[in-house]
Amino acid sequence: MEPQDFAGRVALITGGTQGLGFAVADLLRRRGAVGLVLVGRDRDKGEAAAATLSDSQCRAVFVAADLYTADGCRTAVAAVDEHFGICHAFVNCAAKTDRASVWTATETDWDEMLALNTRAPALLAQGVARIMVREGVDGSIVFIGSVAAHGGSETLLPYAVSKMGLLAMARNMAYALMRHRIRVNVLSPGWMDTPAEDLIQRKWEGATDGWLEQAEAQQPWGKLIKPHEIARTIVHLASPESGMLTGQNIDWDQTILGVGPGVRPGPELGEPPPAS
Repeated sequence: MEPQDFAGRVALITGGTQGLGFAVADLLRRRGAVGLVLVGRDRDKGEAAAATLSDSQCRAVFVAADLYTADGCRTAVAAVDEHFGICHAFVNCAAKTDRASVWTATETDWDEMLALNTRAPALLAQGVARIMVREGVDGSIVFIGSVAAHGGSETLLPYAVSKMGLLAMARNMAYALMRHRIRVNVLSPGWMDTPAEDLIQRKWEGATDGWLEQAEAQQPWGKLIKPHEIARTIVHLASPESGMLTGQNIDWDQTILGVGPGVRPGPELGEPPPAS
């Protein structure tokens, strides 16, 4: 049985209709959430997700909102206030991950990436923080970043910049909101197995059937990160169980940045030397 460390609480989750966002919502439900607001653009998918998550103990609501716009962000915040009148946690999983480099990035790439990946979390956090302060709750804001914030590959220029912005945002907001007992942290995943990643690999990397198995065979743990694994850490940050932890970034990946000659250790490090 899951611990009830989110019992009686309400959460707003963007990108909550599939992949990591849905995994987070489902775990929050199992940890005792009484209310979930899922934000997305696909109404059919969103309504289905909300129906799956709703039960006698938890009410899940889908809200269609275009988070590329300020109006969409206001719609999402207003929804959690209208349906539940309170919000204890905000988890920002919605993101755009299209590829663009120093040579190929267009004005549209920059505008869309920064609008969804950086500005939207800022506006949503601002709105949610106002509800938390009004209701006097000890709240938690969790931004989903990326290890690409450390620079990323050459094809992730606008994406890396947008995610780096979350790190500064979290530290600034965490300091400003500390006296209100509202915590702000970033969870930065590495390569993750999600429906969105499959689409990205096929659209931008020329991947075909079997790409996932080939990619996983090269990883130290023999797999890509699975949403249900990383959801546990996100829910920990969103719940009171993480105590006073605030203003921090957690890299959740199969590598140790800055150590060794490559991103990941080669097979030569896999076996200990013979005993002398």
